[in-house]
Amino acid sequence: MSTEGIIHRRISTNGIWMHVAELGKGPLVLLIHGFPELWSSWNYQITHLAKHGYRVVAPDMRGYGDSDSPPDPASYTILHLVGDLIGLLDQLGEEKAFVVGHDWGAEVAWHLCLLRPDRVKALVNLGVPFRPRSPELKPLKFMNQVFGDSLYIIQFQEPGRAEKSFSRYDCLTILKKFLLVNAPDLLAAPPGVEIIDFLDTPSELPPWITEEELQFSASKFQQSGFTGGLNYYRAMDMNWELLGAWQGVKITTPTKYIVGDKDLGFEAFGTREYIKGEASKGLVPNMEVVVIDGHHYIQIEKAERVTSEILSFFGEC
Repeated sequence: MSTEGIIHRRISTNGIWMHVAELGKGPLVLLIHGFPELWSSWNYQITHLAKHGYRVVAPDMRGYGDSDSPPDPASYTILHLVGDLIGLLDQLGEEKAFVVGHDWGAEVAWHLCLLRPDRVKALVNLGVPFRPRSPELKPLKFMNQVFGDSLYIIQFQEPGRAEKSFSRYDCLTILKKFLLVNAPDLLAAPPGVEIIDFLDTPSELPPWITEEELQFSASKFQQSGFTGGLNYYRAMDMNWELLGAWQGVKITTPTKYIVGDKDLGFEAFGTREYIKGEASKGLVPNMEVVVIDGHHYIQIEKAERVTSEILSFFGEC
C-alpha cells in the first residue's frame, strides 16, 4: 500500500477534529469514503489524481479512524456530515471542490450538492444513487415493510446490537465479511440470525486487495470500534425529518454516477431500473451514468478504470 508523500493532519471543523490525508497541488478533489472504510480506501485515487495536477484530500469521516467519534447517533445527521465538509473546505482555504463519494460517502456527497451547491464544481458518485425523499413515509418504516426486519439496515438500528454481534469476531474478519461480501442479492439474514454471522468469511483474497491493506484498516477499527459508522444508519429517520424543506429539490451539479454491475445494491433496491428511468433523470438532470464490470467497492477493485472516469469527467468541467 503506497502512501509515499501523503501528508496526514487533523483539522478542526464543525465541533470535531477530522483526520485528513492530503497529496498534490492544484484544484481540490475531496474523496468521501463509506462503510466500513477509511481514507485509505482511496489510496490509488489519491496518488494518481495528485500526479495529474490535483490537490487531493481524503478525510476519515466523523466516527471513523483518527477522526472524532461522538457516541450519540443524533450527532450523525446529514446536516452534521455536510457541515463537517463545509468546515473542512473553509479550513483548507478552498471555495469549491471537485467531489467523489462512495457508499455512505456518496449519500453525503449528494446532500452536499443539495444543500451547498455553491461549494461543489462537479461530482462523481459511486454505487449509491440519489433517491427522492418520500413525503409521507420514514425510510426505516418503508424498509421494514418492504424488506423485513432482517435487513442489515434494520438490524443496525438498536444501539449496541450490531456491536455485540461484531464482538464475536476480530476486526480483520469483520472487514473481510463486508468488503468481500458474498451474499444473495439482498443483504438480509434469515430470521433470528445476525447479519455478521450470516456473511461468509472468504477463504482467500481477490487480487485487488492485499492483507496489508486490510490489516491497516483493521488496526484502526480495533481502536475506534464500529459504533461511529453504525450511527450513520441510526440517524436515517432523523435525516428524513430534517430534510423536509428540500422536498423535491433537484441536484443541478454536473455529475457522473458509476456503479458496478455486480454490486448487490444495483439489483436489490431496483437501482438498475431507477438510474435508467425518468425519475432519476428528473432529480439529477445533469447526470451521466456509467455501469462497469465490478462489485460494490469499485474504487478499489477497478481502481484504474474508476480513476480514469474521474479524470476524464473533471477535465471537462
